[in-house]
Amino acid sequence: MVRRVAAVACGLSYLARLSCFAWLLVAGSARAQASGAGELVREAHAREATGEDEVALRLYTDALTLDPTCGEGYLGLGALRMRLGDAREAERVFSVSLAHVPALNGAYLGRARARRAIGRAPEAAADLETYANKEDDPRALRELARWYGEDHRPLAELATWRRVLTLTTGVAKGEALTSGFAKGEPPLATEARTMIRALQIVVQPADPVTSSGASGGGSIDRDPVRAAIARIARRGG
Repeated sequence: MVRRVAAVACGLSYLARLSCFAWLLVAGSARAQASGAGELVREAHAREATGEDEVALRLYTDALTLDPTCGEGYLGLGALRMRLGDAREAERVFSVSLAHVPALNGAYLGRARARRAIGRAPEAAADLETYANKEDDPRALRELARWYGEDHRPLAELATWRRVLTLTTGVAKGEALTSGFAKGEPPLATEARTMIRALQIVVQPADPVTSSGASGGGSIDRDPVRAAIARIARRGG
């Protein structure tokens, strides 16, 4: 009986070692695949730099075949497809990338531009806004505002420029609400102030911010935060 128990214990120990060895092999294989895919992506970048686009396309594809979670591979392949004028294929690449690597925020930016290029403006705007929100990127919002301007949507354009101003001046972080062109403020904030002033002229009185509590009608918003924002908006930031 004792020998039988010892034999069972020995067998279990062997199985445990075998399982650990198998796990190490799998982990090592995954690391090797990721490393190999990374090398292929770096080579693809180098080939792009020398104008060997067809070779770069093959290398990006090989990298993704080796490692379907290689984010840089998707971004590189999608960007190259866009540069070659194949926006539909670029949109497909970025969509596949998000299915495999949901946290690949750059794919939202790439897909937004691809969708814009193939005439899917509402979806493009949604993707670009998603990217801007995830990355807190005012430059992405600037691009989105420009799209709204091209689509003749001044209210949406104005609201987006206000978000640009918020991100570039730190209003969202509770910093002081300042007016005018602050000394040393980022150029993007100055641009946002200029665009806000211009757009307010276009959209009045449809602007829900500046029309709130205006003289000659409308109730006065007594919320101090909203009232402060309205005052800032009325003078362009």
